[in-house]
Amino acid sequence: METLTAISALTALGHGTRLAAFRLLVEAGPAGRMAGDIATALQVPPATLSFHLKELAQAGLVESESQGRNVCYRANFAAMTGLIEYLTQNCCAGSPSEQCAPTAPQCKC
Repeated sequence: METLTAISALTALGHGTRLAAFRLLVEAGPAGRMAGDIATALQVPPATLSFHLKELAQAGLVESESQGRNVCYRANFAAMTGLIEYLTQNCCAGSPSEQCAPTAPQCKC
């Protein structure tokens, strides 16, 4: 992952509503969640949620799929794993250490 990509992802996750939405999508797994369900779960107006999901999508952290008149959102697990790897790649000056470099969760999504 390049630095500018990591900055974009971290900026997107730096807002409470976007972080909560992303965590809901991670929890949902590959099935994702419908936009209306996310809005209800987070108690956020649909227009506000749409703005936040667009920011996450522009950062490459979520993907969307139209299903009729509804939109299903899914976490981009490859981007999430890439961000975790980027943040930990130089941990402990590159020395292998179980204390220093946490292993990214292996999601089969």
